[in-house]
Amino acid sequence: MLDLLLPQRCVVCGVRGTQLCRTCLWQLPRIELPLCERCGAPTAWPVRRCHECAGRRLAFAKARGAVVYDDAVRSFVAAWKERALRRLAAAAVEIVLEVVAHPGADAVVFVPPDPDRGLERGHHPPRQLAEGLAGHWQLPLAAPLHRRATKRQRGLSRAERRRNVAGVFAARGSVPRKLVLVDDVFTSGATANAAASALRKAGARRVEVVTFARVVR
Repeated sequence: MLDLLLPQRCVVCGVRGTQLCRTCLWQLPRIELPLCERCGAPTAWPVRRCHECAGRRLAFAKARGAVVYDDAVRSFVAAWKERALRRLAAAAVEIVLEVVAHPGADAVVFVPPDPDRGLERGHHPPRQLAEGLAGHWQLPLAAPLHRRATKRQRGLSRAERRRNVAGVFAARGSVPRKLVLVDDVFTSGATANAAASALRKAGARRVEVVTFARVVR
């Protein structure tokens, strides 16, 4: 009945019928090889470290994203996060499973929301993505990470992003040795690195980052 009163439109192209049409689903730009082995950035040829992550101390072993964060993906993520179109989570899970290899891990964790913004939205896309991936990968879902409030990362430089999230995460309780850390978007890697650092301090020996989208410079 709700679909009759308020017809759904694709969040990317606007065509009526569904929140994400099949054409746009197929056309979202998948991240393909070759990649930086460490941070997952697309490269001209395979490298162990690229210009984005060379010289940085990274707490995660590697990071992988499924799609390039272009205008279409930006519309997808904005609708998923800000408009609470939760059915988009299933599409995000489908694409990540298509692109990212099954990780060798003991459990899946997710980057927790800022306390204030989490209450505003009432839902958390990284958790939805982590739940879907954990189910398909047949791995337990854990939630050891906690986060204190910070200002938004949007609009900050890479150096400012790192300072903004430094020390904002803490892990409580026992932490599995090998973890997959899930987030929606990998922008500079600052958030993922800060969260991975907290997991490492709590006892994790290896943290792999998996995101739906990745900013490519």
